[in-house]
Amino acid sequence: MSETLDPADRTTAAGPDPRRWLALGVIATAQLMIVLDASIVNIALPSAQADLGISDADRQWVVTAYTLAFGGLLLLGGRIADYVGRKRIFVIGLVGFALASALGGFVGTDVLRDVVDLFGLDPSAAGAGMLYSARALQGAFAALMAPAALSLISVTFTEAKERAIAFSVFGALSGGGAAIGLIVGGVLTEYADWRWCLGVNVPIALATAFAAVPLVHESKAQGNTKYDIPGVVMATLGLVSLVYGFTEAARAKNPGRGFEVQGWTDSSTVTFLGIGLALLVAFVIWELRASQPLLPLRVVLDRNRGGSNILFLFLGAGMFPMFLFVTYYMQLTLGYSPLRSGFAFLPFSVGMIITAGVVSQLLPKIGPRPILLTGILVGTAGMLWLTQISAEGSSYWTHVFPSMIIMSTGLAGVFIPASTTALLRIEEHDTGVGSAVLNTAQQVGGSLGIALLNTLFASSLTGYLTDHPSAVTQAGPADAAFVHGYQTTFLWSAILFLGCLAAIVFLINARKEDVPTEPGAVAA
Repeated sequence: MSETLDPADRTTAAGPDPRRWLALGVIATAQLMIVLDASIVNIALPSAQADLGISDADRQWVVTAYTLAFGGLLLLGGRIADYVGRKRIFVIGLVGFALASALGGFVGTDVLRDVVDLFGLDPSAAGAGMLYSARALQGAFAALMAPAALSLISVTFTEAKERAIAFSVFGALSGGGAAIGLIVGGVLTEYADWRWCLGVNVPIALATAFAAVPLVHESKAQGNTKYDIPGVVMATLGLVSLVYGFTEAARAKNPGRGFEVQGWTDSSTVTFLGIGLALLVAFVIWELRASQPLLPLRVVLDRNRGGSNILFLFLGAGMFPMFLFVTYYMQLTLGYSPLRSGFAFLPFSVGMIITAGVVSQLLPKIGPRPILLTGILVGTAGMLWLTQISAEGSSYWTHVFPSMIIMSTGLAGVFIPASTTALLRIEEHDTGVGSAVLNTAQQVGGSLGIALLNTLFASSLTGYLTDHPSAVTQAGPADAAFVHGYQTTFLWSAILFLGCLAAIVFLINARKEDVPTEPGAVAA
């Protein structure tokens, strides 16, 4: 497909746009907001769960509604941005993100209850269900913004060195956004209200959209503009059905009468899991036959590219739940405030940033495989360290802090090389979809991982209470029961990391000669 500029923006073809760095600031702000919102609610979730009366089985929807919508619609969002116009979709995404955030910010308030009542709806609709819907809408509009932002950088910065700098800024914000989200989430939850973790996006998104109109130039791809709607429907519904099946397994069998869960053999669990798997198989078959597939399978059938995407799938499945359950451990067991919990994750981000710089230097010298193997083994060791937490006798400094340092150091050695091998020898016209598939794999992996491990947590908690009746107190399960559940989730996260190891050993065979040496080549 060829690229065209809007007639009003033809002046940029004569030379670099003098306002291109301001445009980068606008694009980078949007990307920071997207990444930040994947983590900001983690710190607020214990408060939101208590405030809205969300069950342990359903609490994961606050996170997975966002990541599922984001990951499931990311490929379609990229196509829409290419065909309709990247600037136009970027601005629409920002405005929609602001509206979705505003909806989430009013959840559980009298204002939203009055609005719901005005339309004759059940007042309970202004609670948890509305929060899940708002988060899903946030994810859907983020799926429009993210690919548009990446493409806008490519068309705004045409000189290699400037493009490398632009993508470095973009990447740094993507990497640091999660940490910023956790800290901002802690500040807002502790000193304002957990709802501000969503509401804070409203002024930022609207201001960014306003600034984008004069600063960002329009571009679009010319050619076939067909959308693979059946593919989108099958993939999205298949993933939602899988997550719902996991949720059903964790649901209380007799609410209010004991802690037993429905389990994996319950009819609703089996039904939704079966439907989900059938839809995903149908999606693959459809993509093989579609004239304009949502996911061109040639992108992932290469062993290095496919192996990298499988790696990111397992990496997201193991890492995303860790943030969630460490948050609950710190706030409910260690008694940390939301703000203190947010800062407690800072060593993870610092370790990632420092190690990423070292890995970037080593990658062209020794190749991706040695770094990937070392990185995932070190990351798994850090996750296993977390399994040693206890209700008494453990602390942040003896268990959480060391595991954060070890894990972040190892995982930086996975993210950097795998991002390179995921686009190895890819055709130029497939680079955009290749990057989108990588992000999709991580977001989908995170969604499925959180849903699965939340179910395993519930099963483990139930099993512990059955074996230790004395752990059931008048106030509910004792800390020891919850900690046992956390230990189980961290163990399974480590096992999921070993899925990454299998992908590295059996699929990824790239050598150092295959690694691009030009800075920014991969990102572009």
